[in-house]
Amino acid sequence: MQPDTRQLCTFEVDDLLFGIPVESVRELMKPQPMTRVPLSAHPVVGLINIRGEIVTAVDVRRRLGMANAESPGMNVVLFVDGELASVLVDRIGDVIEVHEDQFERPPETLRGSVREVIQGAYKLPQRLLLLLDVPRFVAGCS
Repeated sequence: MQPDTRQLCTFEVDDLLFGIPVESVRELMKPQPMTRVPLSAHPVVGLINIRGEIVTAVDVRRRLGMANAESPGMNVVLFVDGELASVLVDRIGDVIEVHEDQFERPPETLRGSVREVIQGAYKLPQRLLLLLDVPRFVAGCS
């Protein structure tokens, strides 16, 4: 990896492509059985047990105010401020390397909650990759 590049784990939600720094990702998992949490914030869909650790699962669609998915997605288990959290996404993408000169401020066309939880965007040949601000995204779910 070159000094002015970074590796991002990508995932899709609806027609949006998001990226998370690979060092924030612990693992990728198929849908897991969840225990609902009464009176939890709307984006929190439940708790999952990952090898004895209880982890909060947050639905990205709910967090961003999108319609529910037709089928269960995948879990991306993340390190957030020293703790684990799981985000439910539609599809897992590839790990890609991006160059810092491709990075731009959030596009003006993004509105609402999506704009609030991204740090910026990378212009890729075929589409835009939104860099998710993981701590801000998870903090908005409490």
